[in-house]
Amino acid sequence: MRKRFSVLLIKPSHYDDEGYVIQWLRAPIPSNSLASVYGLIQDCRDRRVLGDDVDIEIEVIDETNTKVEVKKLIPKLKQADGCLVGLVGVQTNQFPRAVDIARDFIASGIQIAAGGFHAAGSIAMLPEVPPEIIAAQELGLTIYAGEAEGRMDALLKDAWEGDLKPLYNFMKDLPSLENAVQPILPADAVRKMAGAYTSFDAGRGCPFQCSFCTIINVQGRKSRFRTPDDIEAIIRANDAQNIHRFFITDDDFARNKNWEAILDRLIWLREEAGLKFKLTLQVDTLCYRLPGFIEKAARAGCARVFIGLENIDPDALSSAKKKQNKIWEYRKMLQAWKDAGVITYAGYILGFPDDTPEKIARNIEIIKKELPLDLIEFFFLTPLPGSEDHKVLASKNVWMDPDFNKYDLNHRVTHHPIMSDQEWEKVYYDSWKQFYTTEHVETVLRRDAARGARTKALYSSMIHFLGAILIEKVHPLECGIVRRKHRDQRRSGMKLENPLIFYPKRYAEALWVGLRWAALFLKFRPAMKRVLADENRRNYVDLALTPTTEAEENEMELIQVFKEAIPKTHGAPDVAGKVTAAE
Repeated sequence: MRKRFSVLLIKPSHYDDEGYVIQWLRAPIPSNSLASVYGLIQDCRDRRVLGDDVDIEIEVIDETNTKVEVKKLIPKLKQADGCLVGLVGVQTNQFPRAVDIARDFIASGIQIAAGGFHAAGSIAMLPEVPPEIIAAQELGLTIYAGEAEGRMDALLKDAWEGDLKPLYNFMKDLPSLENAVQPILPADAVRKMAGAYTSFDAGRGCPFQCSFCTIINVQGRKSRFRTPDDIEAIIRANDAQNIHRFFITDDDFARNKNWEAILDRLIWLREEAGLKFKLTLQVDTLCYRLPGFIEKAARAGCARVFIGLENIDPDALSSAKKKQNKIWEYRKMLQAWKDAGVITYAGYILGFPDDTPEKIARNIEIIKKELPLDLIEFFFLTPLPGSEDHKVLASKNVWMDPDFNKYDLNHRVTHHPIMSDQEWEKVYYDSWKQFYTTEHVETVLRRDAARGARTKALYSSMIHFLGAILIEKVHPLECGIVRRKHRDQRRSGMKLENPLIFYPKRYAEALWVGLRWAALFLKFRPAMKRVLADENRRNYVDLALTPTTEAEENEMELIQVFKEAIPKTHGAPDVAGKVTAAE
C-alpha cells in the first residue's frame, strides 16, 4: 500500500492594531519564500525522496488572502501517514501571528517548523538566541534559519520519521543558485494576488552595507545568481499556467552580474518567442550608469521599478552607511526611467538622527519640485532584527518596543534623539498627505503623460498609496483589495468580540471604508480627466523633467540646501564641479 505524507505551507500575515489578522480578497505582494519552498518540496515529491512508496502532497496558503482554518486543517492532515506544517518566510512583524498559528497545531500533535527573516536575522546578528525564539522552541516549534536549497530532502526525512530538530541553522552556509530548483506557485494561489502577480529571485545577497538592512545579514553580501536558462524556465513554467506578471525580488537586480544576459533573454522571449509578460524590479540609484540597463529593462517588460532612494540628505544617508547614493544624480536617474516609460517607486525613510519635522517637510517639497518621482513610500526608521541597527541598539540596551507585531515599518518602535514620540508619529502621517496633494498628483500625472506612459495605472497607484494610510491604516505595500476581518481570528490574549457587537460594527465599518475609497477616487479624478483631455499633454515640461547641465545642477535647491554635506560624500562634486575623494 502507498503511504501519504502531507505538507501544508502557510505564509502568515500579521495583526492590525485591534488584533485582527490583516487579510484581503486580493493580496498585494506575492511571497517569493512561499514560491521557493513550494518549488523545493515539489522537486522532492517528484524525486520521491521519502521512498518510492510515499506520495508527498502539498497544500499552500497565503494568509494575506486566505483564512487559515486550523480546526478544519488538522483532521485533514491527520488522515495522512505523516504530516508537516511549514510557516514560510516569517518576517518580524509576522512572528507573533506565526506562533499563534503554531500553538494550535502543536496542541494537536502536528509537527510544525518556521523559517524566515526574523529567525534567520536574529540568529545571524545576536550573540545569543533571543527569548522569543527560545519560547517558540519550548512550545514545540522547530526553527529553520537559512536557505533550503539542497537541504529540503533532509528536513522532510526528519519530519517523516517524526524527528524534527529544535533548530536547523544554516546561516554560515549559503547555497549556490545556479541550476537550483526554481520557485513556482500553483496558478490558483497566484490568482489570489492583486493583478495575478507571482515572484521569483534572479539572485540573492547585496554588496552594500546599509545599517537598516537585513538582506545583507541573512542572504549575505556576496551576490549569488540564477542563470538566464533558469530565468527562462521560470517564465515558461508560469506561462504554461497563464501567469504573466512577475515581481523579481532581488534586493538590487542591478548588482546581479548576469543582469544583461538575463535581460537579453527576457527581451528575446518577448520580442522573438512571443511571450507577453511584465516585470517589477528593485534597483539602486546608480543603475542608470550601467550602459543599456534601463533601456533593456524596459524592453524586457519592466513596467514598475522600486528604487532605494531612502533620503535626500547626505548626512542621513551616511549615518545609515548608504554611501552609494549620490543625491546630485537623482534627477538624471529618475528622468532616465521616466523616458523609458517605467513607473518609479521610491522608499523614503523618516527618523534619521538629525531629522526634524521642519527638515522633513522642506525635503519633501524639494522632491516634489525637482525630482520626477512617481510614487513615494514613507517608512519609520526601524531597527529590524537582523540589521546592524538592531544589533547596536540591543548591545547598548536601548529601548525597542517588545511587540514584534509593530515591526512593519509603519509603526514607531523606538525613540528618536530629537523628535518626541508624538512628533515622529505625526510627521510620518503628515508626510503622506504632503506628497499626495491634489495639486501634486496632477503634476505627477502630467509628467507621466508627457512621456506617453500609463497614466491611468499611475493614478490608481497614487490613490491606493494614500488610501492605504488614511483609510485602511496599513502601509501601501501591505494593502490589498477589499479587507477581510474574521471574528474568530484575533490575537492570542485578546478577547473575542460578541457576535452581536462584531458583525454590525464590521458591516458599518466596511460600508464606511467603501464610501471613503469612493470619495478619494472622486476627489482626484478631475485631475486625471484634465490631464487626459489636454491635447498638448505630450508637450508638458517642468523643472523636474528639464535636462540640466552640470552648472545648472549646482543651482538646484536640492544641491544648495545640502552643499555643506555633499562634499563629504565619496565621489561628490563640489560647487565648482570638482570631484572630492572624501569617504
